[in-house]
Amino acid sequence: MDHLFASLAELPTSAASAFLVSVVLVLIAFKWTVLDNDGERPVKFSVPIPEQCSPSWKAEILQEPSIKTPGSSAIRCYCPANGRLLGLVNAATPDGIDRAVGKAKEAQLQWAKTTFKQRRRVLRTLLQYDHFSLYRRRTLPWEFLSIDVHNAECRYVLDHQDSIATVACLDSGKTKVDAALGEILVTVEKLKWTIQHGEKALRPERRPGNFLLMYKYNEVRWEPLGVVAASVSWNYPFHNFISPLISTLFTGSALVLKASENTAWSTQHFAHIAKAALKACGHSPDLIQPVVCWPQTANHLTSHPDISHMTFIGSRPVAYHVASSAAKSLTPLCLELGGKDPAVILDDIRDLGKVGSILMRGIFQSAGQNCVGIERIICLPQIYPRLITLLESRIRALRVGSSLDAAEAVDVGAMITDNRFSQLEDLIAQACKQGARCLVGGKRYSHPKYPQGHYFSPTLLVDVTASMRIAQEEVFAPIGIVMRASSLPNAIELANSTPHALGASVFGTRSQDLEAVASGVHAGMVSINDFGVYYAVSLPFGGVKDSGYGRFGGQEGLRSLCNTKAVCRDRWLGLLSTSIPKPLDYPIKNVDKAWHMCQGVVELGYAEGWKRLGGLWKIITSG
Repeated sequence: MDHLFASLAELPTSAASAFLVSVVLVLIAFKWTVLDNDGERPVKFSVPIPEQCSPSWKAEILQEPSIKTPGSSAIRCYCPANGRLLGLVNAATPDGIDRAVGKAKEAQLQWAKTTFKQRRRVLRTLLQYDHFSLYRRRTLPWEFLSIDVHNAECRYVLDHQDSIATVACLDSGKTKVDAALGEILVTVEKLKWTIQHGEKALRPERRPGNFLLMYKYNEVRWEPLGVVAASVSWNYPFHNFISPLISTLFTGSALVLKASENTAWSTQHFAHIAKAALKACGHSPDLIQPVVCWPQTANHLTSHPDISHMTFIGSRPVAYHVASSAAKSLTPLCLELGGKDPAVILDDIRDLGKVGSILMRGIFQSAGQNCVGIERIICLPQIYPRLITLLESRIRALRVGSSLDAAEAVDVGAMITDNRFSQLEDLIAQACKQGARCLVGGKRYSHPKYPQGHYFSPTLLVDVTASMRIAQEEVFAPIGIVMRASSLPNAIELANSTPHALGASVFGTRSQDLEAVASGVHAGMVSINDFGVYYAVSLPFGGVKDSGYGRFGGQEGLRSLCNTKAVCRDRWLGLLSTSIPKPLDYPIKNVDKAWHMCQGVVELGYAEGWKRLGGLWKIITSG
């Protein structure tokens, strides 16, 4: 230190002053971002890992796997990849739903009073992501240069990726790689985004006024709704549980989450994680209420008068029932109903192998059970045969199985159930009769090691036209569909030829063509030279047409879970405020004068140029 100050003394006065100012600014920033941030420091907590996650765990293998339990209303949970029994979960009843909503409602009263800092602490505790945990001891500024930043404190989701992925794989049949990308990566992104940007999105926002009311201050506030609900799909059990919880908690509300009966087992574990994080931070675990019930009971939740908002992720036919039920209580909805997402491939692709890899991930991620999965590949004429050759060889090489059991690598996991296999086979057979060619797969797969697993062969179907049913209906399966377009306008026309409009992709080199597709395609989201990346950067997520309405994710998603309140108040309280002019004060004494004054007010406020003076004169002469 003596050497440092000696060197500083030798500097010119201006340089020394600049150096000292820089040091002061660094210290102020350090104190503001680190030392004053203790209230958000994450809290360590633990949740027992289910015994089913152990490699040595043994269980009964169901000969005819089904979630229905003979002679019981309990939900029978099993692994779709191998038919192993995971356990039983009691289905919620209407009374149970009432109790869950009641607990959430009571807990929310206190939660609504929390600060953004307190809410961020819960999210940090879930993520356990703390840039400055090592710097919070009262070190001198130069001392933290020697701190080992790799010895960060425990982080829950980041340090429990393996167990979280294993639980998701056991209950949904996906591979661990699919779980890493579709369960964990997008969840930690949403946690991180909300921690960093959530407060800015919900902070009261100033809005412009006008000439007549220049003495008013206008703002919009986003306030808690109370108890909100989410009915989510089974394809991503961890992410679909935690994602609505992140937004709900940060907006100051409580959540009743109805998970699919197909993933009831994993829902219990993920609920334990969320409740433990809330409890560790000193808040009520009743803020999250998981509900799993049979379809005939779900109407009791969707029509519940104490639910202020509902997000539904599922199919269009079920959405009709949800919307009809929610209308009884006038509950606003956000509906995400899947899609038939196109990927438009232009002729000027430079690296077809790279694009092919992205398409493979887009088609076969989670065995094709992906809301924004690539359901149609639309190629321009020159690239069409080359891409088919590339895809055929790669799809033939895909390995199907249970990644938790197999010693060898597995590319494609199981589907959640086999109850749609006949329908899928019929769609493929019908398309082939109409001129399509099935080059790979096309039927269910009986796995030699896991005969009770639900596997469908990775499939490549080419020469598909827009008139075929398989080009119009969401398959939600590991089926690659390739269509030929005659031109760029025809490619856009084919992309828009279905009633679905969730996401889309376009691959090419020429910016003008890429923008033409991005602008012309009917979709809620578009990736240019990529697949699904809008979700990995927390942009608003949702579609149009038959793919639903409303958005979750990003600023728009947070605000949609709030009461948007407009507030207008006096800018200079006590000095200038609204008063009713005598000609307009009830009871009106002279209607002509009142009308003359009203004309003057309108002209003064909204006329152009010198005409405003005419408005002012009418006001004066009417008074």
